[in-house]
Amino acid sequence: MIKIIRTVKEMQARSESIRNRNKKIAFVPTMGFLHDGHCSLLRKGRSSCDDLVLSIFVNPTQFGPGEDYDAYPRALEKDLQLAEKEGVDAVFTPAKEELFGKNFQTGIELTKLPRHLCGLSRPSHFQGVALVVTKLFNIVKPHVAIFGEKDFQQLAIIRQMARDLDFDIQIEGGAIVREADGLAMSSRNTYLSPEQRKTALCLYKALQKSKKM
Repeated sequence: MIKIIRTVKEMQARSESIRNRNKKIAFVPTMGFLHDGHCSLLRKGRSSCDDLVLSIFVNPTQFGPGEDYDAYPRALEKDLQLAEKEGVDAVFTPAKEELFGKNFQTGIELTKLPRHLCGLSRPSHFQGVALVVTKLFNIVKPHVAIFGEKDFQQLAIIRQMARDLDFDIQIEGGAIVREADGLAMSSRNTYLSPEQRKTALCLYKALQKSKKM
C-alpha cells in the first residue's frame, strides 16, 4: 500500500531505513496534477530501482510576482490514485510551511545557465527550482532522480547543480510525452484556449517538417 508522508522527519527516517537495507531509491519530484508525462517518469524509476518516491509540492519559491501560484491546478486525490496505479511506494506531499517556515532565509545562486531562454522572462524561477530540489534531495536521499526533458533548461541546471554541489545522485532525463495533436504534455495545458493551443503547436510542427526536408 502506498505511504503518504507529510513531514520532513518522517520522510528522512523512511529513506534512511530503505538505504540501510541496501535498497535503491528512485525519486520523481513534481508539482502534482499528474499526466502521462509524469507517469512515464515514474515507470522509468520503477524499472531501475527498488523503491519509488514521488513528491507533490507546488513550490512557491519558483513563482514570480503576478504568476500563477494560487491558480496552479491541484488534484491531490486523483494524483494519489494515479501514483498507486503506477506502483509508487511513497508520496511526499508536505505543506508549504513544512519546507519554508517563517524564518527561512537561505537561497541558491545560479550564474550562467539561467541567463538564457526561460530565465530571461522569469529571472528568479530557476533559483527557486534549485532551492526546492536541493531540499528535496536532502530529505528524500535518492540514488536516482528523474526529470522530464520537456523542461530541458531545468534539467541542465539540475545536472549542473548536482555536479557543483557534489550530490551523490544520478540525474536522469525522461523523454517528452506528447498529446494526440503533438503538444508536449504539461499540467498548464489546461490554461490554453483552442487558438493558443494551435499557436503552441507551431514550433513542433515546424521541427517535424524540417526533418522531412
